[in-house]
Amino acid sequence: MACSLPPCVVSSADIESRLAPVYERFHLPVGRLEMMTGIRERRFWEPGILPGKISAETAEKAVAQSRLDRAHLGCVVHGSVCRDQLEPATANAVHHSLGLAGSALVLDVSNACLGLLNGMLLVANMIELGQIRAGLVVGTEMGRGLVEGTIDTLLSSTTLTKQDVKLAFASLTIGSGSAAIVLCDRKLSKTGNRLLGGQFQADTASHELCAGGVAAETHGDDRPRMQTDSEALLHAGIELAGATWQETKRVLNWTGSDVQKSFTHQVGRAHRRLLYEKLGLDPGLDFSTVEFLGNTGAAALPLTAALGIERGHVKPGDNVALLGIGSGLSAIMLGLNWAGTAKTG
Repeated sequence: MACSLPPCVVSSADIESRLAPVYERFHLPVGRLEMMTGIRERRFWEPGILPGKISAETAEKAVAQSRLDRAHLGCVVHGSVCRDQLEPATANAVHHSLGLAGSALVLDVSNACLGLLNGMLLVANMIELGQIRAGLVVGTEMGRGLVEGTIDTLLSSTTLTKQDVKLAFASLTIGSGSAAIVLCDRKLSKTGNRLLGGQFQADTASHELCAGGVAAETHGDDRPRMQTDSEALLHAGIELAGATWQETKRVLNWTGSDVQKSFTHQVGRAHRRLLYEKLGLDPGLDFSTVEFLGNTGAAALPLTAALGIERGHVKPGDNVALLGIGSGLSAIMLGLNWAGTAKTG
């Protein structure tokens, strides 16, 4: 696993300063954004940079760290919400930049904050079926347009209500980030790390609780906007997570005591607390990045895992739980057994 972090840091205090007229109008307390979410800052890339460029750089890091011959990479999946354009697939830009074989399958996968985990399942299944020996999953989220577009909409609206502010609140937690994962069969592996399996569950009755897209005719620009019923989404997501974790433990033949470390989708402080309570896991197993990266969408969980591994959170021999939840609602939970970093030879 590898990740890339953007250079531009924007604090929650900076965002609230820009929203001062809205805060004054609705008598909102300053500091509310960080207090409610635990997010003190998030990061953005410079304007104009395309996700595919960053994804290619992050993918290059992951391939180098894996120490695999890139000729073995038989599939490239780009799994973030953000893409270079509607078509062709952004995975093409990554494939071209890495100089991969023409026989490698190239595709984008979209599933809100679960795209990269979906990509891991696709590549793992192709390996198990003997179709490929190794594959790459990568994605880059660009949060600047959503956050700045939301701020401009809140400031310019002549019909703004407190409910509108509430529905836009989650959009202000978004950050940017990039992550990549290389998977291969065990004979190619230079680590011994293993993806053990996992479970998927859906609650599509909740698909309208969080919805985003581009509506230029409404907002006057091509930046995305998002409306989120944060409280309802939080509780529905936690319930789905609980059911998915029970099935994941059954599939992996795990109990809670078999988990040494865990990584979750990065939403906010309340989500983290309620999730670990529901799953019956010690929050001390977790590695958190939401405080300084915000919610980085589909990149959030693998990015956090890459940083946690890099910073020594995971030790050789650890069983690691990847606890993914995305709007829709969907949940993917996977188990890893971590042996260490790639060895030469």
